[in-house]
Amino acid sequence: MACPGFVSAQRYAREDGKGYLAVYEMATLGVMSSPAYKVVKEQPSELTAWMLKNVTGFTRYLADESFVKAQPGAFDPIDAPVLYAVSFTVPAAAQAEFDSWYETEHIPLLMANPDWLMVRRLRIADGLPEPYTHLALHYLADSRALASPEREKARGTEWRARLAANDWFKASYTVFRRQGPRQLGRG
Repeated sequence: MACPGFVSAQRYAREDGKGYLAVYEMATLGVMSSPAYKVVKEQPSELTAWMLKNVTGFTRYLADESFVKAQPGAFDPIDAPVLYAVSFTVPAAAQAEFDSWYETEHIPLLMANPDWLMVRRLRIADGLPEPYTHLALHYLADSRALASPEREKARGTEWRARLAANDWFKASYTVFRRQGPRQLGRG
């Protein structure tokens, strides 16, 4: 977080206990090629070097934010206790319709539930191991929002059914719980 351009970071644990997630907020993706970041990457601390040798199953996605919708109010939804991550691999020919559905129909229906605090849509620029193109981060006050009538309505529309009939409309869905405080950039 000391590298210029790193704004904040938040750690999460999977609700099912099978892994972790860290979300880093950066001013731009160009931060990843900055001299300061290269030093951190190429000369890791002793603890980071140990972790890189002993922890397996890493995934990493670099993405640009393309859309944000938040509930009005004083609470900063980025600090929500639950993060629901949804990843898709959308073919280029379907991206315009997919984006239109997600932003004009799906998100407004979800956000009719007051526990659905914010949705951030991201275009994946680079990542491994899956070839995802789109990521949606849903910030929730409570994971019970996933079983709400509003979510059921959002998943039951004709437009969604038409998109879901495509083979590519197979998403990866994961629920995470926030772990510890948000780390703020110092650089």
